[in-house]
Amino acid sequence: MRTIAFYLYFFGYLIYSIPFLKKIRNQEDSSLSIEEQDKKKHFLAKHWSKTLVRISGTKVTVIGEENMPTGAVLLVSNHEGNFDIPVLLGFLEKPFGFISKIEVLKIPIVHKWMRIMNCVFMDRKDRRQSIQAIRQGIAILKEGHSLSVFPEGTRSKGGPVGEFKAGSLRLASDAQVPIVPIAIKGTSGAMEKNKGWIKPAEVTISILPPLTYEQYKEMAMVELAKKIEAEIAAEKAGL
Repeated sequence: MRTIAFYLYFFGYLIYSIPFLKKIRNQEDSSLSIEEQDKKKHFLAKHWSKTLVRISGTKVTVIGEENMPTGAVLLVSNHEGNFDIPVLLGFLEKPFGFISKIEVLKIPIVHKWMRIMNCVFMDRKDRRQSIQAIRQGIAILKEGHSLSVFPEGTRSKGGPVGEFKAGSLRLASDAQVPIVPIAIKGTSGAMEKNKGWIKPAEVTISILPPLTYEQYKEMAMVELAKKIEAEIAAEKAGL
């Protein structure tokens, strides 16, 4: 029953949101900071995501919100399951876009909202397009928007944190913005562990202290990736 309700709301709310797309896309207020403008643009997406999580019966606990800096940041988290995205969108206060696989462009309406949210679409099979996507992401960060990446590149489905790929961290280093490590635990219990059926889960999001550009600028990207991976893995193990 939860699974049916989840998908009915998923697509129903998207249809409901169509009239708001153009209005929100053109919504600018120079009296507000970039982050405050993004909060207004992300409001419907946040509401949609939070409601999806609640329909699933999942309980979300957020730890360490005080560690989140203001302004543009790169959020770096482990990738446990498909619910990572609605959980982060719905329950983190900071507005942000995702580095997403290019296949998402095939989902009607969703890709339009993602563009409003400054998401970047990457084709990992196309090196030239991937480089262009990274450059686009760097430009977005420099403009003052925040982005989120899953450096594992695939879902762990509740298993150990996988190896972090260093390439995505160039987004932060080239834009000279803070990196915020985030440990996610429990999202795979909402879907992946149930053969795709939606069931209640206990999810914890732990926001770790940020790494400023000054703290990591001398580090090699591979070294930085290993450091963040170890921090997130240790935090997840302790949750």
